[in-house]
Parts: sequence; structure tokens; C-alpha cells
Amino acid sequence: MQAYRTRITAATAIAPLTWGSTYAVTTQWLPAGEPLLTATVRALPAGLLLLAATRRLPSGGWWWRAAVLGTLNIGAFFALLFVAAYRLPGGMAAVLGAIQPLIVAGLSVPVLRQRPSRLTLLAGAVGVGGVALVVLQAVVRPDPLGVAAGLGGAAAMATGIVLGKRWGRPAGVSVLAFTGWQLAFGGLLLAPAALLSEGLPSHLTAVNLGGYLYLAGINTLLAYWLWFRGTAALAPTALSFLSLLSPVCAAVIGWLALGQHLSPLQILGLLLALGGTVLGQLRPTTRRKAEPCPESSKRPISASTRPVPSSTAP
Repeated sequence: MQAYRTRITAATAIAPLTWGSTYAVTTQWLPAGEPLLTATVRALPAGLLLLAATRRLPSGGWWWRAAVLGTLNIGAFFALLFVAAYRLPGGMAAVLGAIQPLIVAGLSVPVLRQRPSRLTLLAGAVGVGGVALVVLQAVVRPDPLGVAAGLGGAAAMATGIVLGKRWGRPAGVSVLAFTGWQLAFGGLLLAPAALLSEGLPSHLTAVNLGGYLYLAGINTLLAYWLWFRGTAALAPTALSFLSLLSPVCAAVIGWLALGQHLSPLQILGLLLALGGTVLGQLRPTTRRKAEPCPESSKRPISASTRPVPSSTAP
């Protein structure tokens, strides 16, 4: 069981690592000033492709549930993500998401009836500390709208994580189909807003097309399949802490490839975010005393005392 959890955690971690490249790709390869169009191109083609490949649509109450999850995890998150990406340096835009684990821990109390452990709160505090060091130590004063968008995107995805854990996935529906539902709903929500507010670009270069292809393929299709597969297997808090890998990756790319300066305190903030990721994957150990088995339990169960199977699955 532990080996499986380690494998699924490692596979799920690929998603936020690829998301960390979103900021560099957006600023270096895509047309400037088109966050909603970029979000649409990232979500809608991948969602429609998965719908065509799986040939499975929601049914019953899953129509509105898929719409809610698609709005939170894709529509709102992508829109706010690219607003932050265009207005903030990549490392700063990504590191704002470190607040997400604390939001997940807070929402898990009323929604999932799960109280966060001290270890979870400690890991969340470490992540928030990393956010403070990166943002407050920035040489250029952060754009307020960009900061608000980054925090709003973290809140939207945190809510999607918790609701996704509460609702699960419909029986008989594959992860690919479930991913397609959310990408399609999110993309269909973004498309009219993008067309009305930004329109279509007058021309696209080969670099622009390559950037869009990367975002829709590796950065979305592959990454979200891995992410939603991990949603079913991992605890919501552990899942949200993996998202801290995104700011670490973004800051490293900005530092090494784009020449973005990081002060020693900002580097410390990134290390704290990475430390919060590690702490978030640890499980608190509890000691349980072995209870003696009563003598009555050793007796064979007769037909008259055998429990009747429940008609509903647990």
C-alpha cells in the first residue's frame, strides 16, 4: 500500500512541475495581453479531444457537478492564473498558490468533516511563510490585481479539490472521461468571455503556435489526467501540498532561463515552499493499543446470529 501511494504521489507531482513552466511559456512564447484567450486555448481543445476519445458524457446529477468542478478547477482557475502570469514575474505568480493547502485544510472541516492535523497546519504555515518572503522581498512592487488574481486562483482550485474529494468520480467513468468533462466545461465557460473581451489575434507566429500546443498538450491534457487520477487516491491536503512544486519550478526557470533576480530571502522562501510540500506528504503517526479479542468472538456464527448483508455499499 505504501509503495502504491509513493508511486501515485510521484506521478501526480509531475502535474504541478509542468504547471511551473506555464509562466515562462506565457510571457516568452504567447501573444501579450490575452489571458482569457490563452486560458481558452489551453482548456477547450483538450477537453473536446477527450470527449471525442472517451465518448462518455455526464448523466443525472453529474451534469451540474461536472460543471461546478470544471468552473473551479479549469474556468476560474485558468483565467485568474493567466491574469497573474501576465502581471507578475513567474516565480511570484506561482508562489502565491502556496496559500492553497491552508484553504484546503480549512474547507475540509465543514465539507469533508476532516480536522487538519498539527502537521498539516505546520506545513501550511511554512508554505505561507515562503509566500511572504518571495512577495514582500520583491525588488519591483507587485501588481495588486496580479496578486489578487493569484490568490483567487489558489482559492478556486482549493475549493475544486475539496469538492472533488467529496463527490468522487462516477462509477464506471474513467479518469480520462472525467478530466474531459471538466476541461470542456471550463473551456466553454471561457470561450465567449475571451471572444467578447479580447477577440482573436491578428496573426500567430510559429512560436505562438508551439506555445499553445505545449499548453494544451503536456501542460493540460497530460498534467490534468495525472492530477485527477491523484485526486481519487490521495488525501486532499496531501494533494494540495504537491501544488507547491509549481512555484519552485517556476522560480527556478525564471532564475536560470529568464534572468529573474532572486534575493537570498526569496530563495529561502522557495526552500520553505518546497519544505512545506515534503511536510504535507507526511502522515501523523498514532499509536493504537491492541484490544483483546473477546471469547464470544471466537465462537462460530450460527445461521440465526449471522448478520444480514447491507443492501447499500459503504
